Amino acid sequence: MADYDLAIIGTGSGNSLVTPDFDGKRVAIIESGAFGGTCLNVGCIPTKMFVYAAEVAATVSHAGVFGIDARLEGVRWRDLRDRVFGRIDPISAGGQAYRVESENTTVFAGHAVFTGPRSLRVSTGEQFSAEQIVIATGGRPMVPEVVTQSGVAFETSDTIMRLDELPKRLVILGGGYISAEFAHVFSALGVEVSVVARGTRLLRHLDSEISDRFTQVAATRWDLHLGVETDKLSGDQRGVRLDFTDGSCAEADVLLVATGRVPNTDRLGLAAAGIQTLSDGRVKVDCHGRTNVEGVWALGDVSSDFQLKHVANHEARVIAHNLAHPRDLREFDHRYVPSAVFTAPQIASVGWTEDQVRAAGLNYVTATQAYGDTAYGWAMEDHTGICKLIADPGTGLLLGAHLMGYQASNLIQPLIQAMSFGQRVPELARGQYWIHPALMEVVENALLKLGLNEP
Repeated sequence: MADYDLAIIGTGSGNSLVTPDFDGKRVAIIESGAFGGTCLNVGCIPTKMFVYAAEVAATVSHAGVFGIDARLEGVRWRDLRDRVFGRIDPISAGGQAYRVESENTTVFAGHAVFTGPRSLRVSTGEQFSAEQIVIATGGRPMVPEVVTQSGVAFETSDTIMRLDELPKRLVILGGGYISAEFAHVFSALGVEVSVVARGTRLLRHLDSEISDRFTQVAATRWDLHLGVETDKLSGDQRGVRLDFTDGSCAEADVLLVATGRVPNTDRLGLAAAGIQTLSDGRVKVDCHGRTNVEGVWALGDVSSDFQLKHVANHEARVIAHNLAHPRDLREFDHRYVPSAVFTAPQIASVGWTEDQVRAAGLNYVTATQAYGDTAYGWAMEDHTGICKLIADPGTGLLLGAHLMGYQASNLIQPLIQAMSFGQRVPELARGQYWIHPALMEVVENALLKLGLNEP
């Protein structure tokens, strides 16, 4: 008989697996870091609290265009930081205390390693077995060798938000969503920001039109070094210098490495359990969340194609059901996974990009609506925001939606809903009222521009 009915490695979305189905059963929870995982402690939640503060600062700084004289007199960085983590840290500690005090859960504060198919050893010395194990260890920042071998001090997304002082100059290595969000935060707070990327565009994973437009906007706000490799890093207590392959350089007080993330699988001893992984290190799972080893499951960033909290939560709900109902397995639904980048301007996306549709040889139509061509866009003096839609003219169904601009992450929701429930463009566009002159008219007008409205 196993020591536990269920063992969960990781307390992000994995923490939600302890459902009423496991009341009265023995559950082990193993966590080597902060309780609550990436999203709560170093990811989605604290970063968005910083983003909101940055938006307040930016609103003040740009008030003049509306005939309002205002200025940003200063940023109390430590007060801003402590407001964020004064809320986050107690939630993390409270979550751990709740599990420690629960009758059927045993918490191990250490690093877990597989010693067999369903057996584990924790760095604190305990060894045990479980009938079922869920790997939910998430990921961590990836740091290139050129940085680690240089010996230069650097920050990652795990540490940058807890700085004691706001730097005057920040250089960010990387051109993805983490880079874009922190560039927005620190530049809005008055920091001189340089962004360094190997690609010629920022946010290259997005629709190329959105990526191009965003890069153009970013170039007016940050010092961009695109299409370059970092050749050498040097620095001391006063700061850091990056020399690039094109002969240019960037200097700053602080270096933020935002070059991507890797799954936390290399330290789990997966080979001892015979658990298969993919070429990028992620745990290989099927549509139900099962690994190749019976009784072992995985979810979230450690195994999923999507490094998104809402996807990890979805996968946790599916696996929570499957753990308790082995004869009624549910499948992951990854058909229409939306994402957002909380930078400036904000970006949201769901479905196929135009590049993907074209590469697949599909018949499609596309339409773009500028924020600035709507009444609310006039009110905001918006000159960059757009809503781009892609649809199948044969079925009238949306294939993709891509927004860049104010509140894009909210405006995209009816489009996500339409795609998820098979609602056609004609019904979506004219089967309901759209409040005038709300900003949502950007979406309405883009739908109408697709030209798929029924007579």
